[in-house]
Amino acid sequence: MSLAVASQYAKALLEVVGKPGSKLAPETALDQLESFEALIAESPEFRVALLSPAIAAAQKSKAIARLGAMIGLDPVVNNFLNVVTSHRRIALLSSIRLMFRSQLDEQLGIVRARIAAARELSAAQRTALESGLSASAGGSLRCTYTVDGALLGGLTVKIGSKVLDGSVRGQLDSLRRRLVGEA
Repeated sequence: MSLAVASQYAKALLEVVGKPGSKLAPETALDQLESFEALIAESPEFRVALLSPAIAAAQKSKAIARLGAMIGLDPVVNNFLNVVTSHRRIALLSSIRLMFRSQLDEQLGIVRARIAAARELSAAQRTALESGLSASAGGSLRCTYTVDGALLGGLTVKIGSKVLDGSVRGQLDSLRRRLVGEA
């Protein structure tokens, strides 16, 4: 249920910033949501205040406006955060941001890939990997790289719900399944 609600808020914001003539780029709105979310994460007191039904909506709005001015929030994002807060959905801000990014990526034809490798990949390896993956991705590819110490060697790639396992452990597991199946 909460993901559906987060999706609706994200969709509404994307519609507002995606309108022709909008002065706020969707990517900028996303950056500002991330900044505000980081601000909430840094201040548990502020988060509790925004979540508390005992604090009036007007006080929450003033706090959002003050802090928003400090981090340079656009009035559209500031208003959006006030709506989210007044409807007691601020606890969903992280999900709203993720859904907003997902919907924006879909609109722009961007496909995100998470790549976990046993060791840090060189720039040449990253370029070769991205060019190989982009053909099958069906859109502009954006990759996030991590080093996973649990991998013995190789790497795993996650694109959406699809997982490509090129790790040594994955190959050994595949070999074991084939050997057990043949016996």
